[in-house]
Amino acid sequence: MSDRVPAPPSGLAAPVQWSPQNVARAGDWARPGAARAMLRGFINRCPCCGQAPLFRSWLRQVKACEHCHAPLGAVRADDAPPYFVILVVGHIIIGAQFALDSVMGLSLLAEAALFLPLTLALSLGLLRPVKGATIGLMLQLGLVPDPDA
Repeated sequence: MSDRVPAPPSGLAAPVQWSPQNVARAGDWARPGAARAMLRGFINRCPCCGQAPLFRSWLRQVKACEHCHAPLGAVRADDAPPYFVILVVGHIIIGAQFALDSVMGLSLLAEAALFLPLTLALSLGLLRPVKGATIGLMLQLGLVPDPDA
C-alpha cells in the first residue's frame, strides 16, 4: 500500500490527517504532578507555578500566567467543570436529604426551603475551584492547543 494521500478533486483542499507531530507540545513552563496542579488550580493559583492568579473574573481565566507565562487562556475546560459540580453536589444534597428525612419528617415545603438554597450555594461555590482544578489537570496532561496550528 502507498502512504500517499490521493489528490482531492479540483477546487477542494486536501484533508488534514492526524499524525503524532500534531499533538500539542509542552511549553517552557513547569509541569508539576497532577495532584499539585489540580490543587493549585482549585485555590485560584496558576497550576504550573502557583504564584499568579488563575482567574481574572469569576470564571474567565487569564490569557497567560504573569509569572511563568503558561498559556492559561488557551486551555478550554468547556463543560467538564459543571458536570463535575453536578455530580458532587448531587451526591451531597441527595445524601443529606435522605439522612434528614430518615431522622425527622419534614414537610416538602420545609425541605425545599432548606435544600434549594443549599444546592445553589454549593453549586456556585464549587464551580470556580473545580474549573481551576480541571484547567490544572489539562495543563499537566498537555491538553493545550498548539499555538502554531
